Amino acid sequence: MIEGKFAVIGLGTFGSSIARALAERGAEVLAIDNDESHIEAIKDEVAFAVTMDSTDKKALQVQNISDVDVAIVAIGENFEALLLTSVKCMELGVKKVIARANNPQQRLILEKMGIHEVLSPELEVGRIVAERLLNPSLVSFIELPDGYEIAELKTPPAIANRTLTDIDLRNRYKLNLITLKREFEKTISGQTVKEIHILGVPASDTVILPTDTIIVFGTVKDIERFIEINQ
Repeated sequence: MIEGKFAVIGLGTFGSSIARALAERGAEVLAIDNDESHIEAIKDEVAFAVTMDSTDKKALQVQNISDVDVAIVAIGENFEALLLTSVKCMELGVKKVIARANNPQQRLILEKMGIHEVLSPELEVGRIVAERLLNPSLVSFIELPDGYEIAELKTPPAIANRTLTDIDLRNRYKLNLITLKREFEKTISGQTVKEIHILGVPASDTVILPTDTIIVFGTVKDIERFIEINQ
């Protein structure tokens, strides 16, 4: 069972997919929309579903919005409502506010406002967003049949600065390492820039660095267990 409380505000296609994916994984989800038909469509799949005006600060307080770990503001058609809702959530002390942006101008405004994370629906899939919220180490993943996936992970703290032999992914975690991504510094025109390169097939004595990204293959349950054990 996944622990964590999430509010998803705006239950169009994008918001609903995030809410459902979070709820399916056992997270407590508060779903909010001003359209009763959207609430009716999801009310049996989440912990709480409320028809309300999310720009109303008092209404948000009544729903104890400050108690959630993350508020995802996914309002799509009314950018003013999205802005006001995001601001109200921040004013009420929500730990992390994530908002959607439909174009670069909206993204710029949201970033200037200090929104913790900005999503672009055309580049994001709701299920992947949900998985990243539940597992911050997860960068991306590809779902495969029979409960398997290929996952791209930030290096979990407990395996940093250890060799692949020492970590023993296959025997200890039932995972197969596909490759590593590593940061390299390069000087261009007198300026130091960072570049990401694939290491190919790493040798058994390769040391995993804290800044590496590891790409592994295994079952969803084994990957989740690996992340949980090594946080």
